[in-house]
Amino acid sequence: MPPVPADASLIAAIEADLAAAPDGCDPLDPRQCVLPYPSNATTVADDSSVTGLRVAFPADGLPANSDGVHIDPTEWNRNDGFSPNSSILTHVPGLDIDASALPRWDDLAASLGDDATVVIVADDGQRVPLWAEPDVDVTGPDDEVLVIHPAVSLEEGRTYHVALRGLVDDTGAAIEPSAAFLAYRDRLTTELDTIEERRAEMEAMFATLDAAGIGRDDLQLAWTFTVASTENITGRMLHIRDETLAELGDAAPNFTVTEVVEPPELDREGLARQIVGTYTVPNWLTGDGGPGNRFETGDDGLPVRNGDVESPFVCNVSDATMNGNEPARIVQYGHGLLGSHFEINAGNVRAMSNEHDVVHCATKWAGMSEDDIGNAASVLTEVSTFPTMADRLQQGVLNQIVLGRLMLAEDGFVSDPAFQRPDGSPLIDHTVLHYDGNSQGGIMGLMLAGVSPDFDRAVLGVPGMNYSMLLPRSVDFDTYEAIMTPAYPSTLDRMLIISLMQMLWDRAEGAGYVRHVVDDPLPGTNAKQVLMHVAYGDHQVSELSALVQARTMGIPIHRPAVADGRWPGDPAWGLDDAVPGESASAIVVWDSGMAPIPFEATPPRAGDDSHEDPRADPDARVQKAAFLFDGEYVDVCGGAPCTADHVD
Repeated sequence: MPPVPADASLIAAIEADLAAAPDGCDPLDPRQCVLPYPSNATTVADDSSVTGLRVAFPADGLPANSDGVHIDPTEWNRNDGFSPNSSILTHVPGLDIDASALPRWDDLAASLGDDATVVIVADDGQRVPLWAEPDVDVTGPDDEVLVIHPAVSLEEGRTYHVALRGLVDDTGAAIEPSAAFLAYRDRLTTELDTIEERRAEMEAMFATLDAAGIGRDDLQLAWTFTVASTENITGRMLHIRDETLAELGDAAPNFTVTEVVEPPELDREGLARQIVGTYTVPNWLTGDGGPGNRFETGDDGLPVRNGDVESPFVCNVSDATMNGNEPARIVQYGHGLLGSHFEINAGNVRAMSNEHDVVHCATKWAGMSEDDIGNAASVLTEVSTFPTMADRLQQGVLNQIVLGRLMLAEDGFVSDPAFQRPDGSPLIDHTVLHYDGNSQGGIMGLMLAGVSPDFDRAVLGVPGMNYSMLLPRSVDFDTYEAIMTPAYPSTLDRMLIISLMQMLWDRAEGAGYVRHVVDDPLPGTNAKQVLMHVAYGDHQVSELSALVQARTMGIPIHRPAVADGRWPGDPAWGLDDAVPGESASAIVVWDSGMAPIPFEATPPRAGDDSHEDPRADPDARVQKAAFLFDGEYVDVCGGAPCTADHVD
């Protein structure tokens, strides 16, 4: 069909949409400048980038807070594409959810069907499994947003096309395309430069969709976006890691034991000694490296060294280790949300130490520890400052890597009398390091596994990825949303902001590294084996996010995953069966009898929370120990679904 001129009314409608927005906005969804999100309409060509693109959000195109301050796009515009973990967003006014047959998370296979109403197609023609859902509790009809979740993390550097069709409103009428999209879909020429300059890209998209069996005639909206490159996402973290480890060589960092506490002063059942101190890490942040500071970058765009910073550590020696004759295994422990390294005092960690002869050591997750609570709250009222969290989290991962070196080095912990018995024999075997983390320690532990060169196996307890999907489904976000809402009253703005944050969070959480953990390791890093323990009905970290993580890494699942009737459909679609004695990695769902998660994108609130139940179960700890120390996946559930007792 050859192009024909658009009529005057369509051109007038397009001109009105363009006039209502700052220059550089995407007219395909006129509700908000950067909708649909993400879109290559808000990029520019850049031959110096890996993807050949650079994000170019307009200065006044991102949401403004209640003081009228727009989010400063400068740091976002350093990206050469969008997040591989994007929550894909568009405004669909009047959408009837049920009648529109949106793909669901309990039937991911249907999202690949010929009649799927929401489709993602990669530039090679391959379909992407997904689910789609509306935002909940919207502030009004103008804030309705359709949220599309890829069921796997997208490939870095690849271009994707999103297409919507068959969507209807509550009267059964088809949702009308925007004026700009209608001009592209129906080949209506406009003589408007903004529209015509993009026509070739849109025609290429229609051709790719058509080859994948998605015809253009009934499309209601379609657009294209490119995912940021691996180098763009990981480059800052790898730079500060490589520079730091080159400086250390084979030596331990400087460290100081400031306190050794033993019973009766140490009133923790099962602990014979607690060792507290600090160690020195190169500081790559401005100022003193504390909350609110961020990277200063050089001409190459990479962080610049700014002296040193002291990071805290704590190590616990169990009764079993102190009373034994052999050095204990060493495990680096990752604490939970906005918490402290002293989480290793928890009963489940002490039990693991005694049952399996382990010395746990920990430091704070700088960027999301108890020290960062004030900055996290401040960021939510002025999101331009979010880079302070993303940058400090990368410094926090570096601190973890350096702690690992301190645990391994010949002149590290093992050389200090605090880590020796009275006869001078070592309390720890410093030759092999392992990682175990829970909640945030599972989320951030995935990133640590992607960049640390010093361990081979990691246990990730109640993990998930990415924060843009986790936050709306977590009760932990309630407090922070209460801070964010007065600053950004529109639910659409808040959903968009959380999705925008993911572009920077990818640099500083597991989601940005997930494709390089068990396969395709990053330069200077070894591939890892990973055991994931998931809590059924978790109120804090959605099991859906853990399944996306496992699906992306190709990690097999223990089956039967749950008892019959506990899950609707098959949320674990796409995961192979874990085979005891053969599977190198595995994901296991632990069911303590809690209520199932809601189908909607809202936090679970019914009944008790199962979040801490897997780590407290002795069988789960047996499985963890076999995996960490023997490199073996063991079915401790006897071929049945895994169950755990609930922790009150």
